[in-house]
Formats: sequence, structure tokens, C-alpha cells
Amino acid sequence: MQLPLNALRAFEVSARHLSFTRAALELCVTQNAVSAQVKNLEERLGVSLFRRLPRGLALTDEGSALLPMLSESFERMRLVLEQFEGGLHREVLTVAVVGTFAVGWLLPRLAAFRRDHPSIDLRLMTNNNRVDLAAEGLDCAIRFGDGAWHGTEAEPLLEAPLSPVCAPALARRLQTPAALADETLLRSYRADEWARWCAAAGIETPLLRGPVFDSSIAMAAAAAQGIGVALLPPAMFGEELRTERLVQPFALGVSLGRYWITRLKSRAPTQALRVFQAWVIQQASQQTSQHST
Repeated sequence: MQLPLNALRAFEVSARHLSFTRAALELCVTQNAVSAQVKNLEERLGVSLFRRLPRGLALTDEGSALLPMLSESFERMRLVLEQFEGGLHREVLTVAVVGTFAVGWLLPRLAAFRRDHPSIDLRLMTNNNRVDLAAEGLDCAIRFGDGAWHGTEAEPLLEAPLSPVCAPALARRLQTPAALADETLLRSYRADEWARWCAAAGIETPLLRGPVFDSSIAMAAAAAQGIGVALLPPAMFGEELRTERLVQPFALGVSLGRYWITRLKSRAPTQALRVFQAWVIQQASQQTSQHST
């Protein structure tokens, strides 16, 4: 059965609003035109899709059965057609990024990526390193850790050693690492970070009584306000260190992992993902080379 697209669209919009009047406003046509399109569809199908009420419309069982399929189909059409905006075939790429990396590394480089790859429509979703690629429909994720995530292929990007950072006024009290015992130590949900840094510094781990954060960005903001000393990757907070909102009192850093770009092994990478992954790896490699010279 061949059905007119305009009639199907008139029904779908009318069913969402349960009103021919509001459907006409959305479609930029007259109410009579919408009503006529729906009537034409009903005649072709041989069923009533609406019950006409004194104040609006109500879906019949047949209309209720038809609506979800049409709504999904029109939404899929919209998403595909969006890829051709501006005369380009645009490919959507959905990337989850741990917030620290997104703000401290990716965002300053994003304009260059968009300039060089205008056909890739990048969708960024920030998180606190807890992400489910399959359940969230993600093409890839940039995460911090050891690279061993079940069912994923992981490519290393950057090491980001952790070091204490704090407000300048607080830093003036930290002449040696042992002085940390007199300060509030801000913590992440990884319980062993301060213990690992203190062991590398050759001191006993102080009593950890500071607040716990699930976001390094929030913890950095707390440190900048003088609430305590945070253990963070200075490489991701270059702007705060450059402007001296934060100070790194000790050069010692301890590596507890690195940033990785990950994707599901079970899903073949799209062309957009290949391009983005190659670009991220190249940018990270370039930064590593600059720091090693």
C-alpha cells in the first residue's frame, strides 16, 4: 500500500498534539489542510485514527498503534537529513570524555578539529570516568586508568602524574611534604591516591579527613578557594597553574594510570571514529614529544 507522506506527517503531528489547530501551526499550513490530509489517510486505510471530540482529539486503538512507528520513523529521517546540512554529508560521533580531560585538554583543541573535519558532528558527553559504551550508545570514550576495560579496545594517549596543588596562600605554608599533615587533604573516590603519593615522597600518609569529590574539576575549584590541598594531574590544569589560581608546591608526581581512548571490540569503527581516534592519538603524541624535548 502506497500512502502519501504528507498525510502520514499530518497524522503524526496531530496525534502528538491531539489537535489539528496546533498541528497546523507546527506544519505552517491551515487547520483545514491538516484535517483533510488526515481524513484522506483514514479513507485509504479504511479505519478511523481519531475520535473527534468537542475540545480536541482522542486516538482510536488504530491511531495508537500507528503513532509510535511513525514518530520513530520521522525522527530517524530527521537525524539522517541533518547529516546533509550545509552541503556536507555529516556523520555524528558521540564521545564520552572524563571531565578533567575534556576541560583541560580536549576543549582547547576542539576548534582545530572542527575546522579540519567539518563533516563530523561531534557530540561530547562528560563523565567522572564511569561509563558504559554499549548501554549509552557511545562510539568511543576517553577514560583514565590502566586500559583494562572488559570488551574494549584501548589506545594509550597521555600519562598524567598526580601532584599536590592548592591556593597560593596555602602553598606558602608547605615548605616540605611533611607539612601536608597540618592541612586538609581533598580526596577523590580512588582511596589510595594520597597514600601512593606520600609513599613516593617518603612520608607517612596523614590522617585523611577532607571532603571526597567525584569530579577532579570540582576538587580543583575547592583547592583554588583555599579549602584544602588536592591531588590532581597538573597537565590537565595548565590554565589554573599559569594564572596562579592554583600552585604546585612540590615537583614530585606519581603515575597511577593514563588517559586512553576506548571503543567496543564488538562494534566496527565508523569512518568518523577512525578520523577522531587518529587525530586524538596524534595530538597526544605531539604533546608528549614537546614535553620530552
